[in-house]
Amino acid sequence: MRLLLDTHALLWWLADDPTLSRAARGAIAARDSRIYVSAASAWEISIKRALGKLEAPADLEDQLEVNGFEPLSITIGHASAAGALPPHHDDPFDRMLVAQAKAEELVVVTRDVRFAPYGVGMLAA
Repeated sequence: MRLLLDTHALLWWLADDPTLSRAARGAIAARDSRIYVSAASAWEISIKRALGKLEAPADLEDQLEVNGFEPLSITIGHASAAGALPPHHDDPFDRMLVAQAKAEELVVVTRDVRFAPYGVGMLAA
């Protein structure tokens, strides 16, 4: 399975937070899964950390490597697609995840029900 972690799912995984669903935990840990983390999530985390709104690892890039997660860069195509999405969701970081999931054919691990109208594959975080 090819999964794209929403920011909260990533943070729950890194913190070993029991909030992350058993199904999501199993899919992320599965040997045949490829797990992607968007640059948008790193950007969102760094902004919220700087504002004091979020506690998150300062060594996020190292944590991705330790966990075998693959970074997903933002391309011009992703940015254009995110901007052209219908306004079901107003969060620019989440809109980017939707655009990337569609373009790269990834299943998003999220609890955000506002992803559903976009028709992307979802796994409940």
